[in-house]
Amino acid sequence: MAGLRSVLGGRSVAGQVFLLHVVIVLLLVVAAAVALVLQVRHDTTREARNRSLAVAETFANAPGTREALDDSDPTAVLQPRAEAARKLAEVDFVVVMNTDGIRYTHPKRDRIGKRFVGTIAPALAGRPVTEEVTGTIGRLVQAVVPVKDPDGRVVGLVSAGITTEHVGVEANEQLPLLLAAAAAALALATGGAGLVSRRLLRQTHGLGPHEMTRMYEHHDAVLHAVREGVIILDDGGTLLLANDEAHRLLGLPADAEGRHVLDLGLDPGTAALLASGRVATDEVHRVGDRLLAINQRPTDRTGGPPGSVATLRDSTELRALSGRAEAARERLNMLYDAGVGIGTSLDVTRTAEELTELAVPRFADFCSVDLFDAVLAGGQPDAAAALRRTALSGIRKDAPLYPVGEQIRFVGSSPQGRSLAEGRAVLEPRLAAAPGWQAQDLERSGQVVEYGIHSLITVPLRAGALVLGVVSFWRCEKPAPFDAEELALAEELVARAAVSIDNARRYTREHSMAVTLQRSLLPRTLPEQDALDVAYRYLPAQAGVGGDWFDVLPLSGARVALVVGDVVGHGLHAAATMGRLRTAVHNFSALDLPPDELIALLDELVGRIDQDEAEEGATAPVTGATCLYAVYDPVSRRCTIARAGHPPPALIRPDGGVEYLDVPAGPPLGLGGLPFETAELELAEGSRLVLYTDGLVEDRQRDIDVGLELLREALSRAGESPEETCRAVLEARRPVRASDDIALIVARTRALAAGQVAEWSVPGDPAAVAEVRAAVTRQLARWGLDELTFTTELILSELVTNAIRYGAEPIHVRVLRDRNLICEVFDSSSTSPHLRYATMTDEGGRGLFLVAQLAERWGTRYLPAGKVIWAEQPLP
Repeated sequence: MAGLRSVLGGRSVAGQVFLLHVVIVLLLVVAAAVALVLQVRHDTTREARNRSLAVAETFANAPGTREALDDSDPTAVLQPRAEAARKLAEVDFVVVMNTDGIRYTHPKRDRIGKRFVGTIAPALAGRPVTEEVTGTIGRLVQAVVPVKDPDGRVVGLVSAGITTEHVGVEANEQLPLLLAAAAAALALATGGAGLVSRRLLRQTHGLGPHEMTRMYEHHDAVLHAVREGVIILDDGGTLLLANDEAHRLLGLPADAEGRHVLDLGLDPGTAALLASGRVATDEVHRVGDRLLAINQRPTDRTGGPPGSVATLRDSTELRALSGRAEAARERLNMLYDAGVGIGTSLDVTRTAEELTELAVPRFADFCSVDLFDAVLAGGQPDAAAALRRTALSGIRKDAPLYPVGEQIRFVGSSPQGRSLAEGRAVLEPRLAAAPGWQAQDLERSGQVVEYGIHSLITVPLRAGALVLGVVSFWRCEKPAPFDAEELALAEELVARAAVSIDNARRYTREHSMAVTLQRSLLPRTLPEQDALDVAYRYLPAQAGVGGDWFDVLPLSGARVALVVGDVVGHGLHAAATMGRLRTAVHNFSALDLPPDELIALLDELVGRIDQDEAEEGATAPVTGATCLYAVYDPVSRRCTIARAGHPPPALIRPDGGVEYLDVPAGPPLGLGGLPFETAELELAEGSRLVLYTDGLVEDRQRDIDVGLELLREALSRAGESPEETCRAVLEARRPVRASDDIALIVARTRALAAGQVAEWSVPGDPAAVAEVRAAVTRQLARWGLDELTFTTELILSELVTNAIRYGAEPIHVRVLRDRNLICEVFDSSSTSPHLRYATMTDEGGRGLFLVAQLAERWGTRYLPAGKVIWAEQPLP
C-alpha cells in the first residue's frame, strides 16, 4: 500500500513515470473523441444545410404551391402539404410565407400568422439562402428559397430547417463505442505503466528526481568535506571507498580502493579491526604520531549490503582545536563588543576612552591612546606635531605611564615612533631588552620595567591614508609575552576603533564649521530704532547646528520689521540655506514690500534652490523652511503679519493677557501653489509681540498644541520687560537636551508721540510748494532743528514738485522726528521716479540727484493706492 501511495502521489520517479503514461493515454483518447465529434458534427451540419435547401426548393417548385399562395386561405391548402413534406423529408419544419415574411404554415399552429425568424432578403431577390439561427423551435439550420410566378416574380417564400439537437445524433451514437475503446486502452496503458513503475519504485526507494540528483551530487561533496575519516568495506574486507580525510589520517595510497585492507600497509591492530568488521566505539589506535578514535558498524543492519563502515577522528588535533576554538570565540566576542561599545558618541575623547576600557583587562593590563592635537579639534593630523595622551586605562592606577593630557613626542626608535612612521603595528615581546623603547625616556622606562610591565604592542590609528595617533597595549600580569596572533587581534581591534574616532573627528570638524558659519550668519547686535524695545535669545541644538534664524530690520517711515524663520534639518546645508534666506530678506525688505509679497518672493527663492540642487544631483535634501514676517508702524501702531508654515505669534497685552494672533497659515516655503495672506491689527502701546521657532513648543514627547499651551502659561507669568519675558520663557520651556534650535524674540511696542509727527495736504498746484516750504520751516523751528531747514526745504521742494508734475492727487506730506528726520510725500500714482544724471545741456533731471546727495537715505514705498517717496536726514 505504501508503494502504491508513493506511485499515485507522483512525487517519486516511479510515480511521475506512471502519471506520465496515464496522462498521455488520456490526452490521446480525448483528442480522438474531440476530433470524431467535430468531424461528425461538421458533416451532419453540411448535410442538414443540403437537406433543408433541397426540401425547401422541392416544396417551392411543387405543383400547386404557387397557386395556393393566391388562394383566399393559403394556410388551409398549404399546411397539410407542408406537414406531409416535413415528415417525409425528416426535417423539423417546412414553412411557407408571403413576401413580407408572414407564415402560412408551421409545425406549431400558434406560430402561423407570425413573422418568420431569419434572413429573407436574398430570397426576395430571387436567391436561396441557408443559415444557422435561433428560431421559434430552438437553434436550427434553415434554408429560404423563393416561389416565383411564370414571369420570374417572387410571390412567396418557402423555408425548411433542422434543429441542431438533431444534428449530433450520429456523433452521439458513435460516442459509446469510442469511450469503450478508450477505456480499454487506458486500462492496458495503466497496467503496463503500473508494472514499470513498481519495478522503478524498488530501484529508486521512492525518491523523486530532484532528490536523487541532489543525493548523488552531494554524496561526494559531503563525504570528502567532513573533518572525519570515512571508509567503507565489503564483507570480505576489500576497501570500497575512503574519503580524503581517511586518506590523510591513515596515509592510504592513491589506488587504495579495490584492495584488501590488510594489503594497505596499515598498523596491524588498525588493519585487523577494519578487516574484522566488528562493532567498535571510540577505540583508540596509534597510527604514526596520531591517536585515532575509530568507530565501526556493519552496513546490513537495516537491509543494506553486507560490509562495514568506519569513521576516524584525530583526537590529538581535536584537543588543539578545542583550545584554539575557545581563543577564537573570545576574540570574536571582543570584536563584537568593540563594534557595539566603541563609537557610541561622536566625541573623540570619549571614543578613545571606550577603546581602552574594552581592552583592559580582557586583552591587555594597560592600554593608552595618544592622538594628535589637531585630531582632537577635528582637523587633519600633522605628522611632525606632538601627540597628546587622550585616554589611559589599566588594572591599577599607579602605573608609571604618561598620564592623560600629557603632550608626548615619541623618538623614532621607540615602538610608537616606528608605528607612526611606518604605519604598521610593532610588537616588543620583552621591553627590558628593547633599547629603542628605553631611549624614549630612560628614567620612566626603568620605572615601567621595574613595575612589571614586560611586553608591548603599538598599533597606529589609521583612517585611510591618515594616521590619527597610536594605541599602546601593555602586559604586566600574564608572564607570557604578546605573540603574533595577539598582534593581529590588536590590529583588528584598533582598525575598528579608528573608524569611530575618525567619524568623531569629522563630526567635530563639521560641527565646528557649521557653528562658525551659523554664528557669522546670525545677527550679532540689533540695529538702533525707537519703534520697538527688543530682546532675543538663540539656543543651538545639542545634536548639531540647525537653521533657525531671526532679524530686526529698520524700514522707512520709522517702521521696523521682525523676522523669524526655521530651515529644516541640521548641519552645514541648513546653516548655509539659513544664510541665503536671511540675506534675501535683507534685500527684499529694502524694497519696502508688504509682508505677503516678501514671503512669496522667499517661496520662489526656496523653490529655485531645490530645483538647482536637483539639477546638479546634489546629495543635500530638498529644502524645507518656514518664516514669519511682521512690520510694525509706531505712528499708526498697526502691525502687519504674514507667515509661511510657521507657528503663530503670541501677543501679551498691557494688562498681562496672552493670546495667539490669528494670522493665516500659508504653506511652508518652497511648496508654491497657494497665495500668502496677511493679518493687520492695531497694537496698544506697551504690548509685547512674541515670535519664536518650533523648537520652543514642539519636541518628541509633546504635541505642538501642548507646547503652545505651556508657552501661554509661561508668558502669562513673565515680567513686563522683554528681557524678563525671555528669561521667564526659557526657564519654563528650555529642554534639558534640545533636539532643535530655539529662536525667541520679544518686542514691546512703542508709539511715536503726536508732537513728533507733522502732516500737510498739498493741492495739485505748483504754487503750493512755497507753502509747504514755509510750513516745514516753522515746524523745524518748533523742534529746534533750524540747522536742517535749508536741506529739508530743498528735499521737500523737489519731492512735492515731482508729485505735482508726475503724480496724482491727493498729495500728502508728512515729516517725522525720530532718530532721523524723515520726510515723506504721498501721492496716488504708482509710477516710480528714477535717479538719473543730467548732462551739462539738460534743463532738468537733477531733482532726485540733489535729494540723493542731501539725504542719508531715500527711496520709494508703494501703498495699495499710490506710493510714498521718502528721504531721511541724520539729526544734528
